Amino acid sequence: MTDPRVLPPASASKHENIVVLVVDDEPETAASHAKYVNRVPGFTTGAIAANGQEALSLLSRARNTGTPFDLVLLDMTLPDLHGIDVAKRMRGLGLTTDIIAITAVRDLAVVRSAVATGITQYLIKPFTFAAFSEKLENHRQFIATMRSTGPDTSQAALDTAFSALRSSTASASLPKGLIPETLAQITEHLASQPERCLSATELGEELGISRVTARRYLEHLFESKAVLKQPRHGTRGRPEYEYQAAPRS
Repeated sequence: MTDPRVLPPASASKHENIVVLVVDDEPETAASHAKYVNRVPGFTTGAIAANGQEALSLLSRARNTGTPFDLVLLDMTLPDLHGIDVAKRMRGLGLTTDIIAITAVRDLAVVRSAVATGITQYLIKPFTFAAFSEKLENHRQFIATMRSTGPDTSQAALDTAFSALRSSTASASLPKGLIPETLAQITEHLASQPERCLSATELGEELGISRVTARRYLEHLFESKAVLKQPRHGTRGRPEYEYQAAPRS
C-alpha cells in the first residue's frame, strides 16, 4: 500500500530539485510548510511526517531505496521525540541529511543543543513566507558552494559556503545578543499593523518574549529609524514609551 504521507515525485529530475521532508505534528501547519516548500523554485516536498519515529522511518527507507531526502524541516516539539533527539538519532543511523529547525521555543539552551547536533539554520514561529524562502535559498547557496569546491577544499571555500547560511538581514553591526530572525519577526509584526502603537510590554506578551527583550529590539529598530518612538500619555511614574512602524518612503 502506498504511504499516504509520501507525496508523488516531482516531474523535474533529482538534480534540479532539493527534496524536503517536512516534520510537524500539526496537520495544518505541516501542509502549510509543504506548500511553502513547493513555492520556492528548485525545492519540492517529498513527504510529511507527523512525529519523530515516522520521520526516522521515512528517512531510512528513502536512503535504502536510493532516493534520500536532501533536507529536513524539523519541528522541535513533537509528540514522541524532541526534535534534537530526532537529529541525534539521525546522526546515529548515519543519516547526514541537512536539517532546518522550526520551533516556537526561544530557549537559548535549546538553540545551542540544536547547533551541536548539526542543525545549521533556525526558523522561529510564526514566520512569513519571505523568511522561510530566505532560509531555503541560503541552504541552496550553501550546497552549491560546497559542491563546487570538489573533494579538496580550503579555508576560504569553507568560509564562503558557511557565510551563505547567514541571513542577509543580519547586519555586522547588530548588537550582541540580538537574533536576526527575532528582529525580522518583530519588524513584520509592527509592519502588519502600521497604525498601532505598542509598548515593549504589549509586544512581549503578543510574541511570547520578555518585556526587556522586546525593548532591546524596539530600541534597536528606533535607532535604525525603522520605528517611531514616543512617550505614552497618562502613565504614572517612569514614562512608558510606545513604538510604531515608521512610514514607508
